[in-house]
Amino acid sequence: MFLHRLMTGLVAGTIGTLALAQGVPPEVAAALARAKVPLESVTLLVADAEGKAPARVSHRAQVPVNPASVMKLVTTYAALDLLGPAYVWRTPVYLDGSVHQGTLRGNLFIKGQGDPKLVLERLWLLLRRVQSLGISNIEGDIVLDNSAFEPIESDPASFDGEPLRPYNASPDALLINFKSVLMTFVPDRATRSASVQFEPPLLGVQMQKSVPLSGTEAGACGDYRAALKAEFSDPAQIRFGGSYPIACGEKIWPLAYADPSSYNRRAVAALWREMGGQLTGAVRAGRLSEAGTTGLKTALEPAFEISSAPLAEVIRDINKYSNNVMAQQVFLTLSLPERSAGGSAVAGASRAASREVLRRWWKERIGSDDAPVLDNGAGLSRSERISAQALARLLQSAYRSPLMPELLASLSISGVDGTLKHSHATLEGGAHLKTGSLRDVAALAGYVHAASGKRYCLVAIANHANAQAARPAFEALLSWAVKDN
Repeated sequence: MFLHRLMTGLVAGTIGTLALAQGVPPEVAAALARAKVPLESVTLLVADAEGKAPARVSHRAQVPVNPASVMKLVTTYAALDLLGPAYVWRTPVYLDGSVHQGTLRGNLFIKGQGDPKLVLERLWLLLRRVQSLGISNIEGDIVLDNSAFEPIESDPASFDGEPLRPYNASPDALLINFKSVLMTFVPDRATRSASVQFEPPLLGVQMQKSVPLSGTEAGACGDYRAALKAEFSDPAQIRFGGSYPIACGEKIWPLAYADPSSYNRRAVAALWREMGGQLTGAVRAGRLSEAGTTGLKTALEPAFEISSAPLAEVIRDINKYSNNVMAQQVFLTLSLPERSAGGSAVAGASRAASREVLRRWWKERIGSDDAPVLDNGAGLSRSERISAQALARLLQSAYRSPLMPELLASLSISGVDGTLKHSHATLEGGAHLKTGSLRDVAALAGYVHAASGKRYCLVAIANHANAQAARPAFEALLSWAVKDN
């Protein structure tokens, strides 16, 4: 027993000595040791938010690492600074023809310009506006123009082998409903079945309307998705070979559609029909430059346009809930080119162009030579890199900026909402932070409101096979910073 206590004391003393040598609080180092995450796989920094004092903790802070979704801090702060918090995305609609007795004799064009949140409800409002122009029948096509972004050739399965996860959706200048389907399962005890509701409807896709129930109400829900034995590989149908556990109650399962290239036309066609609209032609991809019934190809003026929520509101979804495709939409928006009076982009925005915009912005605004290595601006990448020191510089710049309230409001509040709703590391509201998570990556960065009244920037990132096990160590660092020891 004595030998055991002696060895335990020696181990604890070694951890404490090493931690102090590295500037890491002993309780944080001990938590990392329990997680089997070595200190050389972690970067940590706690520094004054205004940059007026030396860092309280600085461990490997100059080493570039993969930050996962914490990279969204770079994209969203740059967007606030370059575009302004009141920036909105506009989706114009054009009538290439005349309207007579409820019929548009020509094509209807919908021009996407990068709106990150053109969800089903807003698509319905857009089509309702079309109907308010006196149009119930279109003797032509509905043409969907997404040329404002250059095409991004990507395989949704390439990142992690999960092509049907909504977070793997690719950005699109006309991004409708995140190219996803929401399936809602509602048990009915009387019929011993669960109804399945699908949003949005997709033209030409057969969707199974009910599944049998299994188990008892007193049983365990378990893995209901596995129990359903879903088959999603065929774009023409969604079906289930299993059952739904009654103990699960009502559940919502978001799904990325199997054929994303056809999603927009299927969704628009089905919703137009559901709203009582008629269409002689088809819903298809095309460009506004096709328009011009006179053959002169003169630029059309929009019949109307719908606007997104302002950027300051959009980034709350991006940072609080770590929405990857919305972050990529904002990232690409940074390189949207000048537009002509008719609303057509001279050339599409691209990732390469947005990376260059951010590189120049970093040099001008942050003023350091440790600019991040960017890929898509969302952190859903194996190649993106940034150091804790660079992240802290960005956070300090934002804190001193008039844009600080907007960025701060977009971050998860510890123990209150977003991805930190269930955090117990601090008193509620003790920190505003962005989380990041990938295979072999765990990250946390943002602002800590210490008990002393001081404000700190905190960055904690682990790049290791056991990275997710480092979360308790990050919470220990957060608690340590809040107490302002």
